[in-house]
Amino acid sequence: HDDEYLILVDVDADATGLDWLGDPDDDPRDGLVARILHVDPGVDAGDEVAVGDSLGRLVRSGFFAPWVSNHVHVGFRAADANHHRARGSLPVSPDVTVSPLDWDGTGTVVETAETFVVLDAPTRADAAVGPDGFVGLASDEGVVLDGGLAHYGFGGALSPVEDGRSLSLLGERVGRAAGRDVPWADFDVLVDGVQITGLSLFASRVDFGSKLVCPGHGFATGDEVSVEIRPSADPIRLD
Repeated sequence: HDDEYLILVDVDADATGLDWLGDPDDDPRDGLVARILHVDPGVDAGDEVAVGDSLGRLVRSGFFAPWVSNHVHVGFRAADANHHRARGSLPVSPDVTVSPLDWDGTGTVVETAETFVVLDAPTRADAAVGPDGFVGLASDEGVVLDGGLAHYGFGGALSPVEDGRSLSLLGERVGRAAGRDVPWADFDVLVDGVQITGLSLFASRVDFGSKLVCPGHGFATGDEVSVEIRPSADPIRLD
């Protein structure tokens, strides 16, 4: 999509239940602004909105990689902040638990596209969570990982994790926690012994399956595959 949109919403912090965990003298909630990207507005300035109301139609940004699903970006900024710059949103600590999914690297292809395939494993049932619970792929240590592994240089941890803790996946070290960030180590992701671009990691409240980023692949629905990670001196990096 060639157009990009920005929706700014004056946040009613009391009605939404937003807490401030920082210094009370720096509390920005009076006049707090929510900044929302990748939505073609179906609202106008002056409209009042509440939880569950539609803001408009999702659009596909030109910044999205072809394997990235449509999504929104939401950030919060103080009233006197620059609301148009890409950087500058406040840190957010959502009161949400993401349940870890263990995975042995194997699965059957259940969805294909030009640049990716989705496997049938792991599944939500493996975490025994309720219908509204979030799940995500876990490291060998049980820490839910997020981001492009490892075609982007940094990923994230969606579980509490000690700063500096080494994290592994499928038996190989993939990085070390730096706060909630995880700078990836140098490694390749392979499917049946052939290098692919990487794994797309995320948290989900709906059906889950490992997403393999592999432009130009030859996989078909029903193929049984095995994923492994190997240390590399020349890993794929797209950022």
